[in-house]
Amino acid sequence: MSRGGLGPTSENDGVLQHVVVDRADDPRLADYIGLRDQELRRATEARGGLFIAEGINVLRRLLTSSYQVRSIVLGPHRYESLGDELSASVRPETPVYVVPRDVLVEVAGFDIHRGVVASAERGVPGSLATVSMSTGPIVALEGLTDHENVGAIARAVRAFGAKGMILDRACADPLYRRVVRVSMGEMLHLPWCRVEVLTDALATLRADGWVIGALTPAPDAISIHDWSPPLDRTVLLLGTEGPGLSAAAMASSDVRVRIPIEPDVDSLNVGHATSVALALLRQAAIRR
Repeated sequence: MSRGGLGPTSENDGVLQHVVVDRADDPRLADYIGLRDQELRRATEARGGLFIAEGINVLRRLLTSSYQVRSIVLGPHRYESLGDELSASVRPETPVYVVPRDVLVEVAGFDIHRGVVASAERGVPGSLATVSMSTGPIVALEGLTDHENVGAIARAVRAFGAKGMILDRACADPLYRRVVRVSMGEMLHLPWCRVEVLTDALATLRADGWVIGALTPAPDAISIHDWSPPLDRTVLLLGTEGPGLSAAAMASSDVRVRIPIEPDVDSLNVGHATSVALALLRQAAIRR
């Protein structure tokens, strides 16, 4: 295997065209610098209009999405095991860099033991109009700053057949590396948009005939078992754990809905609650 360094050396062994990069200061690895440094990543990704996908399952989903891949980085062992598979799905013009583990650790700032990471173009952000074009349900999020919760919700939305996600300006970046990873890449196949004022977006949807259900553990909310909205025009509204939805967001809903749980348990994790609610709504729609 040749040593690429800063030069244009490449090789094509009939499996997957690639370049070996063995220096951490190689500019071709600039997209991957400091992956755990959130401030640096926000600046890097905003400036470059990119996001990072980590892990083979996420890469597989990226390669079948509409996002344009900028480059792919593989550890040598991953190149050996995945070369045949990736040769069938990676476009010839996409740079593939094989990077020794110690170099990748130095660049990323931690040990990417999965040995698979890619960068991709963010593209043009979605809009409320494009998200609401699909038949629902849609999930709307207020103030969810935890990356893992947003990723888990995206995975549940895809798993239970919901069609889109709306995030307010306080929510975590839906294309941040941890969000995409926790969603198992499903975030990349989900129509989404970010809105400046969530209550204005909800008002627009209500005027267009959407029914908005605010999920809450409040004991006086109706049981989700007794709620039968038109699934294709339903918005499920969720807030942060602890404070929950704001009074303004709650007032923007048509109905407050709860998932019945044991009385001595405070509430469900918001990701779990999303899964349960979407599964129950889907099941009720099938039975009708």
